[in-house]
Amino acid sequence: MVDLVEMTPCAGLVPVTAGALRLTEAAPGWVTVLAPYKGQQGALGRALAQAHGLGWPEPGEVIAGKSGAVQWFGRDLALLVGPEPAAALAKHAALTDQSDAWAVLRIEGPGATAVMARLTPLDLRESVFGVGRTARTDVAHMAGAVTRAGTDAYDIMAFRSMAASLVHEVAMAMRRVAARTQ
Repeated sequence: MVDLVEMTPCAGLVPVTAGALRLTEAAPGWVTVLAPYKGQQGALGRALAQAHGLGWPEPGEVIAGKSGAVQWFGRDLALLVGPEPAAALAKHAALTDQSDAWAVLRIEGPGATAVMARLTPLDLRESVFGVGRTARTDVAHMAGAVTRAGTDAYDIMAFRSMAASLVHEVAMAMRRVAARTQ
């Protein structure tokens, strides 16, 4: 019989440092796609507020709270990140557990924006893509999502199957940015 060992998507690949930059794996907890039924977005927002102290995000928005966050994830889609979804949400939306589907990395440190500028076509100026903003976008050659977690911090999501490529691409960009500042 085969012994299975639980591993995170980026096990053994991170942490990576380059100069003052650091790349680590985030542990988001539950990741649940919320797809509201027709005409139920407002009711879902109220149910999120009651059950989790959160609400329904506007496009590009992350609503963060003590127990987790709701992250915009596309037209009529959001991710509930952190808590297990309350059963009451299923009355207003289709819920899909994707906790094991995504690799989530955090890059932080001075120069993180310069690293991200090498990886994504997003306009990363703070006035356009400030803290708490998120976008579905290309990350290197992969489909993913980028969220600004701090002035010099970004969370990067890509499919679990692309974890090694994601770490490789971000680490290479980190080394190049770090080399320019030394």
